[in-house]
Amino acid sequence: MEIIKQPWPWYIAGPLIGLVVPALLILGNKAFGISSSLRHICAACVPANISFFKYNWKKESWNLFFAAGIIAGGFIATYLLSVPGSVNLNPQTVATLQHQGVKDFSGLLPGDIFSFSQLFTLRGFVFIVLGGFLIGFGTRYAGGCTSGHAIMGISSLQWPSLVATCCFMIGGFIMTWLILPYLLQL
Repeated sequence: MEIIKQPWPWYIAGPLIGLVVPALLILGNKAFGISSSLRHICAACVPANISFFKYNWKKESWNLFFAAGIIAGGFIATYLLSVPGSVNLNPQTVATLQHQGVKDFSGLLPGDIFSFSQLFTLRGFVFIVLGGFLIGFGTRYAGGCTSGHAIMGISSLQWPSLVATCCFMIGGFIMTWLILPYLLQL
């Protein structure tokens, strides 16, 4: 049981994640990705005359079980398998973030940015609400999420997925090094 509680090295976790792709393709001709789950939920729960939601969502219901499994796994990992204490971060990262005003490293996310009490501040609104909207918009605009494009799309040699993944990475670098320091000053 102790092996499950510790972080696994990249050379074990990476191939295991990568093996999900051929398993899904071989076992059911299914594509890995999670962002389409919201569309399936909306199509199932909102019977409206919106053409985007008019399709046979029941054919893709396996994806809803996959998403539920991710949520259940996250709950189990957080509340039953986690090791008490703070997340192990690089000391240089901690020093850089502390210099930029982030002080609370007690949870999985910095509490002084991502907490319910911060939601009603300008900083919390920008990070949680505006950031969430931009991620959702970008996912829809790119035709999938980072994991879907990077894991499934690139492994199945799809050129648009390579372009999308490169753009995700460039956007992440720009955000981390150029925009985030200014947002943390809010």
